Amino acid sequence: MTELPPAFAPRPWFGTAIGATLRVIGQMIVVFVTVFFFATLVTFGLQALSGLSPAHLQLAESATPEAIAALEHEWGLDRPLWERYLSWLAGIAVGDLGRSWYNGASVSALLAARAAVSLSVAGLALIIGVVLGFLLGVLSARLQGSWVDPGITACTTFMGVMPPFVVGTALVAIFAVGLNWFPSAGYVPIGRGGVGLWLHHLWLPAIALSFDTVADIARQLRAGLVQAQRENYFTGAIVRGLSPERVFWTQALRGGSGPALTMLGMKFPNLLGGAVVTEAVFGLAGYGKFAADSANRGDVPAVQGVLVVAIVLVVAFNLLINLLLLRLNPAAARGV
Repeated sequence: MTELPPAFAPRPWFGTAIGATLRVIGQMIVVFVTVFFFATLVTFGLQALSGLSPAHLQLAESATPEAIAALEHEWGLDRPLWERYLSWLAGIAVGDLGRSWYNGASVSALLAARAAVSLSVAGLALIIGVVLGFLLGVLSARLQGSWVDPGITACTTFMGVMPPFVVGTALVAIFAVGLNWFPSAGYVPIGRGGVGLWLHHLWLPAIALSFDTVADIARQLRAGLVQAQRENYFTGAIVRGLSPERVFWTQALRGGSGPALTMLGMKFPNLLGGAVVTEAVFGLAGYGKFAADSANRGDVPAVQGVLVVAIVLVVAFNLLINLLLLRLNPAAARGV
């Protein structure tokens, strides 16, 4: 059989763009599964490090060595640590996060009841941060050299240094107490009050939580777009007759948004963590309040459940961000 010249020989499947992309996706999944495994291992180790047991919550003054031993046997705490970890990990795989030491209720059910509150606030804060940060970053990059650019920079710097609890308190004082435009606390589910009332209760906590995200996205996007406009492809496209606006929106924006997306992946954990303070300011019964109350009671399985949910959300969100980066820059999949 006559061999084809190398230029005409069929390329291996993994040499194609699709194969390279799938290979990169596979590598990301392996990395995130590894991160999830070690994060849950550290999370489970909290129980051993804390030295706590259900006896602290359920027996109180009637705790005797025999009663403590019987209760720990009932909860399976007399088994080896590795065996308990594998059992706990198997439960996570099917959505079982264990039972609360405080009241014996399913941790999964307790968290599910609070999921709508925390995810609503964090989700709306994320949307506000992305939209407003994108607008400010693009405007600052397009008008660099004018008075608008330093004005936006000063505004985003101010927003970036303001803690959520300070912003939240100021928003309540102005818009809830002073102007009476929004409620100062509470949460109304969509099923009970509709989308309008649901959003009415979410705006203030979401805005307070979004300040840092707005600032960082605007700064990173501006820096990426300014750098993109200095690249040779931007100048070459204009020389060939394309308008600067068209090149900016079709090429520079795509190439310059990478740093902002990368930063967004790192900011998502801050949104979840900042919800603890925000929920306290606005009286919301979400993950943050549940985690704080559980930690104060010494309810280790409940705290572990909150951490596992946070780990899953952060890992999944960062995987999504990496897929978006791969879509914006396909050359990364080919190692270019």
